[in-house]
Amino acid sequence: MQLNVFRRALAAFSLAGLAACSSTSPSQPTATAQPTPDSPAPAIKIGLALGGGAAKGFAHIGVIKMLEANGLAPAVVAGTSAGSVVGALYASGMNAFELQEKAVALDETRIRDLQLSSGGLVQGQKLEDYVNEQVQRKSLEQLPRPFVAVATRLEDGERTVFARGNTGQAVRASSSVPGVFQPVVIGKYHFVDGGVVSPVPVDAARQLGADVVIAVDISNKARGKAPEHLLGALGQSIAIMGQKLGQAELARADVVIRPRVLDMGPVDFNQRASAIMEGEKAALAAMPQIRARIAQLQAQRAQAAHAAQQQAAQASYQACLDKRTRLEKLAGAAGLGDACVSP
Repeated sequence: MQLNVFRRALAAFSLAGLAACSSTSPSQPTATAQPTPDSPAPAIKIGLALGGGAAKGFAHIGVIKMLEANGLAPAVVAGTSAGSVVGALYASGMNAFELQEKAVALDETRIRDLQLSSGGLVQGQKLEDYVNEQVQRKSLEQLPRPFVAVATRLEDGERTVFARGNTGQAVRASSSVPGVFQPVVIGKYHFVDGGVVSPVPVDAARQLGADVVIAVDISNKARGKAPEHLLGALGQSIAIMGQKLGQAELARADVVIRPRVLDMGPVDFNQRASAIMEGEKAALAAMPQIRARIAQLQAQRAQAAHAAQQQAAQASYQACLDKRTRLEKLAGAAGLGDACVSP
């Protein structure tokens, strides 16, 4: 008598426990899978890799304008040389139109300080001061948008990615064209233009966590004729040195934008409006490719999220079955658990 009472009490307890595994009544047959809304796939993080090219760098502003206008504002930015200048200002919180206002108002004398030296004609301190003024003296890690500047360590040719410290100094190092700018001393090393080892910093943008990297290539290309002045010759020499590395790195970008600025000289600041417009045109032309890549990645993530959800549902179902079996054995009664919802 007491044993039967104990078994009935244990069965009742078992049913109460099984109710937590299901929304169906124990007297009903095993239910079919219930539709559940899929969890939204994680947002796609867009990274912008801005290459070097002196005055051609104004084209970067046009690219950013079109990205913002289409709701595709970059989340992270990496810059080399001229790209580091634009990238730092953008990362400081400026939008594309504010960048354009800065570009139009820029007086070259604010960023150029000639000084005869065996290391170069331009000291670079003015450029450093200008950038720090524009970013309100925030260090790299304090900028609202994650940003890195890429430079070349002169002692051993190592690529150096500046992610912390003095923003203006990092940009100055990244922009110090050998033979034109004096190398920048940071710590115990000397640094020169990042274009020597990373003309368009795709890998640096990826390292910042970008899912989709949009590369903007404004570098000089050897086109069968010699440049007409010293700075052009130096710029083309750097482009040739970094060409192989640059091609390999560009291949790792999701989308490459090439504004038509090859005919612009490295010191043609008077063509800044034209460069911005070419950047806009090139970015607009690349928009279908950018959207297609983002859509492809979103579909892949949604598929992966759905698969993970299905796997979790299957695991939950199996756990419920296992629990039901254990409780039935413990109670010594069958048919206690037609209640687990199959996935």
